[in-house]
Amino acid sequence: MASTVEGGDVDSCDGLFMLPSALLETIMTKLDVASLCSLASTCKTLKSCVTRVLTFTPNFHVFNVSLSMETVRPLLFPNQQLSSLKLDCGRLGNSAIDILARPSLREISLHNCRDFSGDLISEIGRKCKDLRLLCLGSVAEKVGRTVTRAALEDLLNGCSHLEVLALMFDLSLYLRPGDGRIFGLVSDKLTHLELGHISSRMMTQLLTPTETSSTSLQNVQQLRLSVDCITDAVVKAISKSLTSLIDLDLRDAPLEDPRQLSDLTDYGLQEINQNGKLKHLSLIRSQEFHTTYFRRVSDQGMLFLADKCLGMESICLGGFCRVTDAGFKTILHSCASLSKFSIYHGPKLTDLVFHDVLATTLSLTHVSLRRCHLLTDHAIQKLASNLKLENLDLRGCRNIRDEALQAISHLPKLKVLLLDGTDVSDTGLSYLKEGVWDSLVSLSVRGCRNLTDKFMTTLFDGSSKLALRELDLSNLPNLTDAAVFALAKSGAPITKLQLRECRLIGDPSVMALASTRVYKDECPGSSLCVLDLYDCDGITQLSFKWLKKPFFPRLKWLGITGSVNRDIVDALARRRPHLKVSCRGEELGNDGEDDWDSADIQQHMEAEEDELEQWILGDESDVEMEDAEDESDEGIEQEEED
Repeated sequence: MASTVEGGDVDSCDGLFMLPSALLETIMTKLDVASLCSLASTCKTLKSCVTRVLTFTPNFHVFNVSLSMETVRPLLFPNQQLSSLKLDCGRLGNSAIDILARPSLREISLHNCRDFSGDLISEIGRKCKDLRLLCLGSVAEKVGRTVTRAALEDLLNGCSHLEVLALMFDLSLYLRPGDGRIFGLVSDKLTHLELGHISSRMMTQLLTPTETSSTSLQNVQQLRLSVDCITDAVVKAISKSLTSLIDLDLRDAPLEDPRQLSDLTDYGLQEINQNGKLKHLSLIRSQEFHTTYFRRVSDQGMLFLADKCLGMESICLGGFCRVTDAGFKTILHSCASLSKFSIYHGPKLTDLVFHDVLATTLSLTHVSLRRCHLLTDHAIQKLASNLKLENLDLRGCRNIRDEALQAISHLPKLKVLLLDGTDVSDTGLSYLKEGVWDSLVSLSVRGCRNLTDKFMTTLFDGSSKLALRELDLSNLPNLTDAAVFALAKSGAPITKLQLRECRLIGDPSVMALASTRVYKDECPGSSLCVLDLYDCDGITQLSFKWLKKPFFPRLKWLGITGSVNRDIVDALARRRPHLKVSCRGEELGNDGEDDWDSADIQQHMEAEEDELEQWILGDESDVEMEDAEDESDEGIEQEEED
């Protein structure tokens, strides 16, 4: 892009040119970057004002679009007063470092930094001396990029006022086992530390004081780590060194079963919260790479933990295979202030945990019981007596049936309901219509194989205005286009729709969604930001005609089977460069961020049209995509003749 602001061909905007520029610019300072760019394209008066505002606006936040270097440079370069920069760097690399690292910044949050090397980290340390917040995601993930110890030293030495530091990439790839102490250089003002991956040995080394120095992390209140293995040693080091800790989030994902002598035990749990300040605790053993558990933790460990965590407000425990109802019940009944309670992979958790939940004073708002296979409807009926529930995650609880949904339907504040892999039927889902349906924001029924089109026609009958934003209908073998027709006809403001592995879904569904009017919205297909059609057998090249603009103007993520027609897929990706087209079956909409607790999903996605993308692309023609379609049609005709 040659200039800072394009557009502005109209001579005036209803007399706006008569207003003082200072007044217009003052109003514009309240707008975000996307809105400013939208205004600039309407008339010359506003274009001129926007150009000036962009030279002094303190915040530049664009997360929903990956901007190119040609776009970022003219927008950022003139502004010497920028204090907060938040950007998706998916289309940027080292050549953008000089634009991004500037002395005036106090906050930097850069996602998808795959094509940046450690030079980005080093330059931030050298130039951004007054930085208070730094969040970097996926640095140097692209082949050929790397991060050196020296770059981290430059950062920690240079940014001496850091209060929040989040390095969301695998540090163990770049640091040797003895390099943990470089984090001793971190600012003593640091209150929040988040590391994408670091070895437990390195973390223990960092937190263990020596004869000549103590840890510089004593003021940290929030600690979030992914380590190779959670051990007694690392838990003890955290508890003894971080005396101000309020929020502790630890996760590991072992490649094999940890050795017996280097794993978390009951005595490790006894070390947690020695100072009594902890309010939020999460200990998760992920099964991402290997089916493994905390095999050395028993009910006794839960007793130790409950004794130290009486003031807890949220507890998340994952992978504790030896803990029974007695252990979990002790936690539930000891923590009177508990509002969030999550158990993942609890093979011995049964209905008895919630049998006398009414006898407690708990006011639970978030409950997640993922993959607790022994739970039945009886437990959910007891749990539903807590009318303050807002978020309920029952994914993988295969013995949950319709009776549970009948109880759930009466929860007046429920916003998120996740039922993946449960044994519910069309009848059970219809119970939601009786109460909770109008206020529900997110619903997932992925893999509920008893479901048919009937539950969709019942729920989306157009009789009420819905709050629903996210809907996951993936892996429903009996779902057809008729279900999507009901959804489209209802005008529900869905922003995220997942239909992956629904074999009977085809082109008519895409056509219906493209033609959707969301209540009184005049823009077709206007609300969808994420659409996942991966492995839907009925999708052909016809659907791609409806995936072009002006249809789906807010779409940011599209999942599709690449084998449909690679040329058309590639043409669509080039035609809509800010649309992330996935053909490999990965989950969409997470922006590459690690899903630490997907039960706490975002409840409200912005449904505003992306004016920034519209402004950048302008009125480019569809010639390229039409050529790809024509070539595909010619190929099909040739095959038929042969």
